[in-house]
Amino acid sequence: MSDTNTLLLVDGSSYLYRAYHALPDLRGPDQFPTGALHGMVAMLTKLRAQFPSAHAVCVFDAPGKTFRDDWYPEYKANRAAMPEPLVQQIGPIHEVVRLLGWPVLSIAGIEADDVIGTLARAMAARGGQVVVSTGDKDMAQLVDAHVTLINTMSNETLDPAGVQAKFGVPPERIVDYLSLIGDTVDNVPGVDKVGPKTAVKWLSEHGSLDGVIAAAGAIKGVAGDNLRKALDWLPMGRKLVTIRTDCDLAEHVAGWPAEGAFEGLKFAEPDPVQLLDFYQRYGFKTMARDLEARMAATKPAPATTDDLFAEGPGAADEPAATACEAAAPTGNYQTIATWEQLDGWIARLRAAPLSALDTETDSLDPMRARIVGISFALQAREAAYIPLAHNYADVPDQLPLDEVLARLRPWLEDEAAGKMGQNIKYDSHVFANHGITVRGWRHDTLLQSYVIEAHKPHSLESLADRHLGRKGLSYEDICGKGAKQIPFAQVDVQTASTYSGEDSEMVLDVHRVLWPELAAEPAAAPSRRYVYEQIEMPTSTVLQRIERHGVLVDAAVLQKQSQALAERMIALEQEAYSLAGQPFNMGSPKQIGEILFTKLGIPVQKKTATGAPSTDEEVLEKLAADYPLPARLLEHRGLSKLKSTYTDKLPLMVNPITGRVHTNYAQAVAVTGRLSSNEPNLQNIPIRTAEGRRVREAFIAPPGHQIASADYSQIELRIMAHISEDPGLLAAFAEGRDVHRATAAEVFGVALDAVSSEQRRYAKVINFGLIYGMGAFGLASNLGIDQKAAKNYIDRYFDRFAGVKRYMDETRAQAAAQGHVETLFGRRIVLPEIQGGSGPRRAAAERQAINAPMQGTAADLIKLAMIAVQAELDRLGKSTRIVMQVHDELVFELPEEEADWVRTEVPRLMAGVASLKVPLLAEVGLGANWDQAH
Repeated sequence: MSDTNTLLLVDGSSYLYRAYHALPDLRGPDQFPTGALHGMVAMLTKLRAQFPSAHAVCVFDAPGKTFRDDWYPEYKANRAAMPEPLVQQIGPIHEVVRLLGWPVLSIAGIEADDVIGTLARAMAARGGQVVVSTGDKDMAQLVDAHVTLINTMSNETLDPAGVQAKFGVPPERIVDYLSLIGDTVDNVPGVDKVGPKTAVKWLSEHGSLDGVIAAAGAIKGVAGDNLRKALDWLPMGRKLVTIRTDCDLAEHVAGWPAEGAFEGLKFAEPDPVQLLDFYQRYGFKTMARDLEARMAATKPAPATTDDLFAEGPGAADEPAATACEAAAPTGNYQTIATWEQLDGWIARLRAAPLSALDTETDSLDPMRARIVGISFALQAREAAYIPLAHNYADVPDQLPLDEVLARLRPWLEDEAAGKMGQNIKYDSHVFANHGITVRGWRHDTLLQSYVIEAHKPHSLESLADRHLGRKGLSYEDICGKGAKQIPFAQVDVQTASTYSGEDSEMVLDVHRVLWPELAAEPAAAPSRRYVYEQIEMPTSTVLQRIERHGVLVDAAVLQKQSQALAERMIALEQEAYSLAGQPFNMGSPKQIGEILFTKLGIPVQKKTATGAPSTDEEVLEKLAADYPLPARLLEHRGLSKLKSTYTDKLPLMVNPITGRVHTNYAQAVAVTGRLSSNEPNLQNIPIRTAEGRRVREAFIAPPGHQIASADYSQIELRIMAHISEDPGLLAAFAEGRDVHRATAAEVFGVALDAVSSEQRRYAKVINFGLIYGMGAFGLASNLGIDQKAAKNYIDRYFDRFAGVKRYMDETRAQAAAQGHVETLFGRRIVLPEIQGGSGPRRAAAERQAINAPMQGTAADLIKLAMIAVQAELDRLGKSTRIVMQVHDELVFELPEEEADWVRTEVPRLMAGVASLKVPLLAEVGLGANWDQAH
């Protein structure tokens, strides 16, 4: 029965974006995009079933400017244009929302938020209840005893207490809170460097934004400085983030604002005939079939609302059902507490062709994590969990960890026993911490998602939500948040069984959706299946071994470097004080700005969002060409970062058990396929300065060993030559010529042996710049020349290397048509902005389209090289170990007696992983440390 005293308000604009991004690229008849359509129907259907109110409105933003644009012309200026496939679906979305019985409002000049705010306050004033369905944090300011927010994506409900718990401030302080932190989505600046914690602290101490403003003079530190800079802006910021609740809706809501106004906002009975026509037009096959069946069963009586929203028998195979956030049915999650239960599960695991496996641990550090429990699953909705190290009052009896692992070891180490997981590299480390080498990994849902949809999140929670419409327990659900979070070992066993069991069986369920998409493609390159099976899965195994071995770091060398850096920084400070004519805080943008632009009178280059002169790195680099003080500031910043990030920090990251540094290679981050190193980041050690290069001296080999560095020579230029088939580039590489010198000879019209060092430098910048889609402006900035001269150089280059120009033009066109580019091996790089982005964003996407196939192919090649070299090392029983992968380089630790083998065989193996139209060349250097090996 419908509730006549509740108003259900839906933020339709938020819904359609979430629906679009939550679903794969579904297509209906004539290839019309339907992903957002499916998502909207699924979400609204579920929402109406959850909240059977009589009154409801789905509110959309109208196209065009609003009153906020008049207040602040930069409002929402940073927002990308709506993707074209979503633009195409707006009209049909409005149509189907109405056909489903929802009243729809879209009012020119007024944002959806303000329409919702006005309706919510009006219903609350009548004593009614309001439920607002949105994912927009700004709406929290509307919450009170009558207004509740729900987020169907996260199953979150916010009443006043919920707002306080989530944001740290009550609903009546949300506007103040947003004014301080700003809103990057809407391009509303806050106070620079002030985030949620600082905002909550200030509002708790001073009561309100007005109180914070009044106390601004007494607030210390950088945050206080930034607050004072923003004082003139804050009233406008508050105005922009405040949702209006007094809009005139008289032309759009019948009877407004009289008592009976909401009678015009009642759910209508869906028209089954028109709804069926819509489903058929847009390819909603299962929904159309189910609706036809219900219409036939109810003739001659009209279909009721309940009939139309009942879940039909075929709903499970409707595409929309894989994107909405339907609650998952309760699974059968068994807790293994006896040897009989364990033996029974081991027998089932032995008989299964593929099992899902998950570990629960006491740490996120893969080298230190110890097992708290293990779960398995063989089919959806069923799993088993073995609690092994839970530790709390009245904890039930648990099987002994070591004995359980001993019984599981034969299955875990059996290559023939197929296993899968989510981020299997981590689980492999966890078992290795207990002396077990897991074999038989067949699939990793993290890597399946990465290969299919690299541009989207890959957590199991995201995958289950996106592909299954499931919401399991989250870690924070069972362990809490922040300072109150408990370790997993203190979670009660029954809850842990449900949580871990869900993880394991959801892995199977996600695999069931993702793997068929890969399996449908050819096993050979180029294909995404090849990338998954022959590149990403084997790379995961090699990376785990690299991480596990680690690399030796000489702490004494780093300590000396830190001391030298500290001395140089002190000297730079004194030089800076002398140039400024006074001491100042070299870490304070405000003080630097006052010195540079007020005292010294240097022209302001650009301003921050709050109107203060910017002193960022780009500004200082530009000024350093003409003024000595910015040059000192830049050098000081670089040395400070080098010292804090590497020379001071690396010794603290040495594992006390192994005596080595163990980085973590994140495999599913960069859309191009490149690896990301973290904790510590070994890929970002600066190499353009002597101090940065010196850090590599601390990466050493143990006694009797050496460090070797093997890297591909000019790999992306070689890939460019292969892809573009430009005769000039192909000839230069085939003949072993210096490609930069050859380019200079063509561009400057001189003989090869007459090319000067300056001309070669220019040619090198042009070669690499064009790979990254650099235009005349970028080239001019890099070479320090005017744009006209830079354009002339580019034109000459394209005259001589017409194949490169053709490749760039064709790639831009192809990427714009299909929305993605591919590497030589079939890795797909999706470019969302190339079809629907604004001018600057589309231009950036076009530059990425040119570079991504080369950068992605280079990433594929270095992964194939790792796999090939490791396989040969294993085959021959060598003691050489890969200890790092950095961009296009592999770093080895090797016994001295294997030096000749590494020097000759590693380049051969690296060059042999692919056959291009130009030779692949890998070069090897050896030394006592990483720096010497270069």
